[in-house]
Formats: sequence, structure tokens, C-alpha cells
Amino acid sequence: MTVEPSASDGLTAEPSATGPAPGRPRRRPAMADVAARAGVSHQTVSRVLNGSPRVAPETRERVVQAIRELGYRRNIAARALVTARSATLGVITTSSALYGPTSTLVAVEEAAREQGWFTSVATIGAYDAESVDHVLEHFMSQAVEGVVVIAPQDDVGRAVAAFDAPIPVVLIAARESAVERTIPLAVDQGVGAGLAVGHLLDLGHESVLHVAGPQDFFDARQRVAGWRAALEDRGAPVPELVVADWSAGRGYEVGRGLAERITAGDDGPTAVFAANDELALGLARAFWEAGLRVPEDVSLVGFDDIQGADQFIPPLTTIRQPFAELGRRSVELLFDAVAGKSPSGALIAPELVVRASTAPPRRHP
Repeated sequence: MTVEPSASDGLTAEPSATGPAPGRPRRRPAMADVAARAGVSHQTVSRVLNGSPRVAPETRERVVQAIRELGYRRNIAARALVTARSATLGVITTSSALYGPTSTLVAVEEAAREQGWFTSVATIGAYDAESVDHVLEHFMSQAVEGVVVIAPQDDVGRAVAAFDAPIPVVLIAARESAVERTIPLAVDQGVGAGLAVGHLLDLGHESVLHVAGPQDFFDARQRVAGWRAALEDRGAPVPELVVADWSAGRGYEVGRGLAERITAGDDGPTAVFAANDELALGLARAFWEAGLRVPEDVSLVGFDDIQGADQFIPPLTTIRQPFAELGRRSVELLFDAVAGKSPSGALIAPELVVRASTAPPRRHP
């Protein structure tokens, strides 16, 4: 007897090994097929699939064996229609390849998958209200149960604020970007900058020059604020801020100018805090080309702890952002919100990783 797939299953599978009846289109086995093969009820199969402990071990094994023989697979879309639960999270992120947003995206996806949830990802080049609105509307049509917005720039907050989402939204960005009706989550960028500056001052440097990221980025501004506050708290001079971008190329350009000041015996810095590791890489090359030694002539600290930072010459002292923790917490916050709780968000502390690019000051002769 051929058993027709039931819409109430919300679950389907690969075609049965027995093949379709003559003249009938091939179909995927349904939960009823698994139940018939295992000699159990539809409800028992459902319990096995959902990990219920209320199934005897020998019965569970029969059901698992039937699933293997039939090639049964869950149909998430059909299940969502029946249960009104999609087990899917939407993620909005930038289309750039910047290390921070990319690492955060990977962490969120891995954390969701570990909990048995899927992610639907939308990358956009511009965080204007129209683009964000279009993506969020698309997520609503997919019945996602929550959205994570990886928000590096000012435009993000404005765009998200303009969309009154009927589902929970976690906004991963610096605290200053907090948006009404969203759940804030961030790595404390100011604390990270303070760790970098404090480490250099503790080594004996009189001050620390900061090569900053673009100031339309929340994180870049927070790092500037943390750098300035750390210097002022210690009574150290605050040098003029050098604003760059996030690239090694721009770091190299800035480094050439700094190298000229240092080798001329002018007011060049003995310690530099770069807003990310890419900038630090460019700075290190410029210093090397000018005959300056890191850290003997100038100490250098980065931010992010990108893969390979420990392979720089010399290995780079940097601030490590806990991206895995960021992904895990974002999913936890969404799960709590979906369950009807009222999560207040979180601020995660970064970590100073000391390597060979920093040392007590010694001027180039």
C-alpha cells in the first residue's frame, strides 16, 4: 500500500528505496512511512526525532534504523507551516571582508547550528533604511524567529530603528549605538583600548599614539574614547589622533610619516596603538623599511588578534576579541527573547595578548 505524505508531518525524506508505483511521481517518504517500517506510531517517531526520553532504547533503535533505510530527512519548511516555528535566525551583516564582522558572522552561525537552529544570512553593501527594510521584510516572509544585526557603522542603528520588527532583534555593536526595541550586545571596545594603553604605559612609555579606524564606525570611536581616557587617567600626554581606515596599506602610509619623525629625533612616538591588526601590519613594514626596530625603537599594539598575528615579525601584541563568545551570547539572547523572557543585553570583555612587539622604550640612535 502506498502511503501519501501527510502535511501534519512537517517532515519528509529522500525517496524510498522501493521506488514509486508505476505511473506515479517519485515522492519523499513521510513520517508515516517511517512509523510503518518500524512498527510504531506516528507519535513515537516524532518523539525520537525530537530527542524525547520517553522512548524505550530498543524502540528508538528500530525507528533510527527505519530512518536510515528510507533515507528520511526533516523538511524544515513544512514543519514551520505546521508548528509556526521555523527554528531559523536571520543575520544581517556587511558585504565587506573586514575581519570583525566576518568573524562575528561565523561565530553566530556556528552557535545557532550547535543549538539545532539554522541561519538565513543577508549581506548588504549599504546600511540605508531602504536596504535594511527590504532585508527585514524578507526575513519576516521566511518566518525567522529572531534577527541578529552585525552593526559596524552609524547608518545601521538609524536603519534598524526605522523598522519596527515584530520579532526580537539583537544588535551587535558598540554600546553607544543602542537602538530602542533591540537587544544590545558588544565587545567592550573602550576596555580593550584601555588594556593596550595601560600595557604600554606600564612598560615605561610616556605616552601612546593612536592610529584610529574610520570614525563612522562605532568600534573605532569607542577605541579612541578608551585610548584617550586611559591616557588621561594616568596623567599621560594625549598626542594628536591619527585617523586612518582599516587597511594595511593605509597603515603603511601612516607608518612612513611616523618613521620620519622618529628617525629625525623629532617628537616621534615610542609606542603606537593601532585600531586593528591590519593597520599594525602596515605600520610594521614602514618601520622596518626605515631601519626602525620593533619593539626596540617603537612598540606596537594591534586590535582583533587576527589569524596569523602571532606570525608577524615580531609577533604582534594585540587585543583579542572573543568572537566565539559573542556568537554564543547573541544566540542565547535571542533564544531567551523567543521564549518570552526580557534579556537586557550584554557587554563582553576583550583580552590583552602580549607578544614580542612591545618592550620598554629605547630611542633610535
